[in-house]
Amino acid sequence: MTFSILTFDKKTGTFAAAAATGSLCVGGWVLRGDIESGLVASQGTAPSTFWRDNVLRAMHQGQSAKEAVEAVTKSDPGRGHRQLIALDRQARAHGFTGADSVAYANHITEPGIAIAGNMLKGPEVLESMMSAARTDDISVADRMLRVLSAAKQAGGDSRGVLSAALLVLAPDRAPLDLRIDHSDDPISELESLCHRTRQPPYCDWLSEVPVLLDKSRAPE
Repeated sequence: MTFSILTFDKKTGTFAAAAATGSLCVGGWVLRGDIESGLVASQGTAPSTFWRDNVLRAMHQGQSAKEAVEAVTKSDPGRGHRQLIALDRQARAHGFTGADSVAYANHITEPGIAIAGNMLKGPEVLESMMSAARTDDISVADRMLRVLSAAKQAGGDSRGVLSAALLVLAPDRAPLDLRIDHSDDPISELESLCHRTRQPPYCDWLSEVPVLLDKSRAPE
């Protein structure tokens, strides 16, 4: 009941993801990421948090996105009601859309990008998301927000949108993990929240916390 996107920029080592849904708490249910593993989005009529977490662990242990996704999906008799996309540290993407997913449902993958959705107006939603994802004239966080807006404008979730989430993991910056769990306009609220993270004193404090390139970073 969700549309989501995962991306990875090999030049900067930055992972970014976003999702929105016509139900509550999309960030808590769907998105998971680890800068040393990759990204996963698990969704559908009966989304599996076990799929999500198991795939992330498998990629951390060195499995490709394809290997990890195929391992969790093939052994689950309820897979027809679930959907999953994953992106690993080598920018390899893979996805699964169960045969019983509520139409319109599908996923699109290419190196560095994975997009999925179900209960959508039609394929034009995923196509609009992919088009927005390929732009590079703005920051990665703003690009993810643009993707969500593009999906909504193309028809998005057929029930409307009630929650939205954004996740950005970069080797030289603190994680950005933002969620609007219930709102009549969650994408706009997510954009406003993202903007506030760039303002002091919050943005100043971010320069003092550990990051992948400096795991012992602290105030001087």
